[in-house]
Amino acid sequence: MAIPLRKQNEIEKLRIAGNAVAKTLCYLEQNVKSGMTLLDVDKMGEEYLRSLGARPSFKGLYGFPNAICTSLNEVCIHGVPTNQVLQDGDILGIDIGSEIDGWYGDAAITIPIGKISKQDEDLIACSKDALYHAIDIIRDGMRFKELSHELEKFIHSRGFVPLVRFCGHGIGREPHCDPEVPNYLEGANPKQGPKIKNGMVFCIEPMICQKDDEPDIDKVDKWSVRSRDGLRASHYEHQVAIVNGRAEILTKV
Repeated sequence: MAIPLRKQNEIEKLRIAGNAVAKTLCYLEQNVKSGMTLLDVDKMGEEYLRSLGARPSFKGLYGFPNAICTSLNEVCIHGVPTNQVLQDGDILGIDIGSEIDGWYGDAAITIPIGKISKQDEDLIACSKDALYHAIDIIRDGMRFKELSHELEKFIHSRGFVPLVRFCGHGIGREPHCDPEVPNYLEGANPKQGPKIKNGMVFCIEPMICQKDDEPDIDKVDKWSVRSRDGLRASHYEHQVAIVNGRAEILTKV
C-alpha cells in the first residue's frame, strides 16, 4: 500500500474541492424539506455544486447515475435518487463528491426531515459523534487499525453497529485511493499495519446500523446499501488532512 503524502499546496487544492462539498451540504441541509423528491434533492445539489465551479464527481463514477447519493431511511449509503417523496419523520443521508482542477472532495451528512423519533436522533448522533471523536483522537504515528478500533468501540458504546465491507478511503487526484479506513477492526491486533503520517489525506465515514452489520445491496438499482436488519441507518463523512500531527477537516465551510 503506497499512501500519498501531500505537500501543503496540494492540501490547499484539496481544501478548495472539499469546501465546495461542504457549502453544498449546508445549502441542502437548509433547503431540503418534506414534499420534495429525491430527484429534486439531486438536481438542487448538482446545480449548486456546479455554481461553485465544481464538477459532481459521483456522476458516472463506476456507473453511478446521479450527482448525489440520497440514502433514505433504511438505506445506509449509495442511495440512488428516485421520484420517492420525502415525508416528515424521514431521515436522509446526503453524500456528495466534487472535482476542481483535478483534485477531489467528498463528505456526507444525515439530516432529519421534520420531526423525527428519539431513536433516529440517537442514530444520527452516533454517526456524527463517532466521526468527530475519530478526528479528535488522530495523531501522527497512530495506526489506521487503531483508528478503526476506536471507531468500532465508540459505535458499540452507543448501542449501534458499524456497517461492514464498506469503509473510508484515501482521496486526492482520484476520488478513492489508499488507505482504506474501516469503521471496525479487521483482525485481532490494532497495533499492525500502516501508520498515519503528516501529509496524508483521507475520508473518515462512520456508517451506522442498528442490529445487523452485514450489507444488503439493492437487487434493482444495484447501488443502495441497506443493513440486513431492514432498520434505519445513518452516515457522516469528512475529508481530513494530517497537518502538524493532527487531523484538519478539509470539508467545512
